[in-house]
Amino acid sequence: MVTFLPSRPGRLADVPSFDRGIGGAESNVACVLAAAGHRVKWVGRVGDDGFGDHLVEAITAYGVDTSAVRRDPHRPTGIYFRTAGDRATDEHEVLYYRAGSAASAMSPDNTPRAELDSGRVLHLSGITAALSADCLALLRGLTAPRPGRPLVSFDVNHRAHLWRDPETGRTVLLELARRSDLVFVGEDEAEEAWGVTGGPDAVRAALPEPRTLVVKQGAGGAT
Repeated sequence: MVTFLPSRPGRLADVPSFDRGIGGAESNVACVLAAAGHRVKWVGRVGDDGFGDHLVEAITAYGVDTSAVRRDPHRPTGIYFRTAGDRATDEHEVLYYRAGSAASAMSPDNTPRAELDSGRVLHLSGITAALSADCLALLRGLTAPRPGRPLVSFDVNHRAHLWRDPETGRTVLLELARRSDLVFVGEDEAEEAWGVTGGPDAVRAALPEPRTLVVKQGAGGAT
């Protein structure tokens, strides 16, 4: 999705202009891995519009294979705006415009399974599951046990305001995490989403199924 970053600090109501960039949990990971020299393919869906052009061109420039990206002629590319302040504070504002976007139309029927299963690692995000019922069905299918499934990496990425029913979101994220092989979750996310406190050991006790669990601890690093 396309990100609009403010030209100066302040409330969104006060910022007069924004700089355009690229964003998205999965595409960000793809860009960083490609820049580090890994072979990476991003499978996504963008609008058949200028923002979609910008996303595909910018991500391709990092060395990411975007040949599996689909263009939707009927739905726009998703965008979001955020303030320039610290994301950890209550003053930080984020506005998503993703409902009805091209990405929200991803489903088991229109997303190429062969492309998704072509790598050693398939990286997914809880944000995608929040976009629509079809997106959730796609992630449930990709995390289900099946022959030839690649190692599934899942970043919880709990964003309560993206879910129409936040309680459903918490349950779904726990379900998807338990079905994955490698899980990333913030210590603060685990508390906010599932009420888990007590540090990495407590998070591991709540998620015994994944082969590898990475608990992100902000400035303290990760366990």
